[in-house]
Amino acid sequence: MQQTVFQIRTSGAGLYEFTRDVSGWLGDTGLRSGLLTLFVRHTSASLLIQENADPEVQTDLKAFFDRLVPPSDDPSMAYLRHTYEGPDDMPAHIKAVMMPVSLQIPVAEGRAVLGTWQGIYLFEHRRAPHRREVAAHLMGD
Repeated sequence: MQQTVFQIRTSGAGLYEFTRDVSGWLGDTGLRSGLLTLFVRHTSASLLIQENADPEVQTDLKAFFDRLVPPSDDPSMAYLRHTYEGPDDMPAHIKAVMMPVSLQIPVAEGRAVLGTWQGIYLFEHRRAPHRREVAAHLMGD
């Protein structure tokens, strides 16, 4: 068993790939096979496995979720009560409920078993920069 915490600095809402960080850590553990669990330790961010070849995918995903869940100062969101932390806070919590906050990824030959165009992303839902933590737990041999 191995554990670590990845620190991911964000500059606002959007997707932040950290596949290389995960791959480097997996290589350093010495474990050849197992199951990797990643867990974001925040209530206003999510984790995704998504295409990493075309950056328009990340742009389109952010635009889709911004349209689906607009800020609380949008008239369509007037029903929200938790607004004192800013117009992006409660919508960020809603987005985090809609997307995964943990991932499980098989590990074989010391590498994450991802598809050719798949990357591991933190999806930051807040507008302001943050330092996010993603806990990693690898069980294997």
